[in-house]
Amino acid sequence: MADSYVTSGATLRCSCGDCTAKLTVLPNRTVYLDGQPMANISDHISMLNIHAFGKCRTVSYPPTGSATAANHGTLTPMPCVPGTVSEWIKGKEDYLIKGKSALLKSSICRCQWGGIITVVDDGQNFPSPIDLSRDVLVPMNELLSKIVNSSK
Repeated sequence: MADSYVTSGATLRCSCGDCTAKLTVLPNRTVYLDGQPMANISDHISMLNIHAFGKCRTVSYPPTGSATAANHGTLTPMPCVPGTVSEWIKGKEDYLIKGKSALLKSSICRCQWGGIITVVDDGQNFPSPIDLSRDVLVPMNELLSKIVNSSK
C-alpha cells in the first residue's frame, strides 16, 4: 500500500491506550490538502496536537503505576495524557511544511511512557480513488458528461 500525507483530523492509535484519538493541526499552516491543514513532524504536542487515548495500560505511566500498586498489583489503567516529548519519526524529509518534514501515514511518535503512536487513518476525505486497473479507459468527453450530469 502506498504511503500518504497526514492532515488534521487523522486518527491515531497508541499501543498502550484503549481507544483511538484525533490529530489536531493548527490552522496556521500554509499548505492544505483536501481543505485540511497538512501535518508535519512537529505536530506532537500532548493534548494540543495529540489527544488522549482513553486509559493508559502501562505501569510505566505514573498514574497507572500508582493505581496498580494501590490495587495490590492488579493492572488499573488510568486516563491517558500522552507523553509525546519528541517529534514524529520517519517524516517525508524532501517535502517541508513550515520548515519541518511532512507527516506520513507510516510515521510513528514515541510516548515517554513506552507507547508507540501510529496513524490509523490519514484524515484525508478524498472520494474513492479512481480505478486505474480497468483495461478500457473511458473517453474524455464521456467522462466530462458524467461529471456535468452528476452535478445537476
